[in-house]
Amino acid sequence: MFTHLHTHSHYSLLQSLATLDQLIAQAKADGATALALTDHGVMYGVIEFYQKCQATGLKPIIGLEAYISPGSLHDRNHQEKPYHLILLAQDYSGYKNLMKLSSIAHLEGYHYYPRLDWSTLQAHHQGLLASTACAEGPLARHILAGQPLAVEKNLSLLLDIFGPDRLYLEMQFRKNPEQKIINQELKKLAHKHNLPLIVTNDVHYIQPAEAEAQDVLLCIQTKHKQVDKTRLSYLNEDYSFYSEEKIKSLLPEEQEAITNTQKLADRCQLEIELGKIQLPR
Repeated sequence: MFTHLHTHSHYSLLQSLATLDQLIAQAKADGATALALTDHGVMYGVIEFYQKCQATGLKPIIGLEAYISPGSLHDRNHQEKPYHLILLAQDYSGYKNLMKLSSIAHLEGYHYYPRLDWSTLQAHHQGLLASTACAEGPLARHILAGQPLAVEKNLSLLLDIFGPDRLYLEMQFRKNPEQKIINQELKKLAHKHNLPLIVTNDVHYIQPAEAEAQDVLLCIQTKHKQVDKTRLSYLNEDYSFYSEEKIKSLLPEEQEAITNTQKLADRCQLEIELGKIQLPR
């Protein structure tokens, strides 16, 4: 059994092509029992996703791919891009904290991205599980830059917030050599700090044939043309919705991490009471 825990819908505006209906249908077709929604910085699609998953018998896992500023979220002059970090609601307290964090990111931290910072995350971490995301994550970015002290510093920050029982090191399959370096170093960190590894696919569309259409979305977002050589593009890699069989064939030596991925999915037991007025205090 495999559950996708790093999944973007069309609510990740101008980044993902996949609709909620398509994601849910694909998960069901692949025999999955659960599916996570982790849109970039936003929670626009959460209730629609929750209701549609329940209607099809799929367990909804509510999450967010958060942007974490290395400095203060109030600092508009910080030059370093924010890190990416996957946050998943383990229970209703985690869901409330996700909403709080998303609101703070938009109302207080917005600067190109809806940003958080480490201290804000520390204040609202209850009920949340975290994984270290993609190559823009707080560990992977410094792994690729050859900055082991920065890697250990950020890992220490994550452990201070989530502890070893709620933090997961996230591997992905990519053809590029950089991802292989990230995966190998994450394995070393997992062994050194006794932390679990998981596998995700960073889904942005359903079928491989949709890669070029998703590339057009990125061009619109970044105000570039497809012929521009230096622009952001995902075309060299496959960000489609992998089946469990494909995940296992691409990463045959990572069965333990694949098992850990399902264990993480099983920990998420969120129930949202709908149909009842719930006003804030």
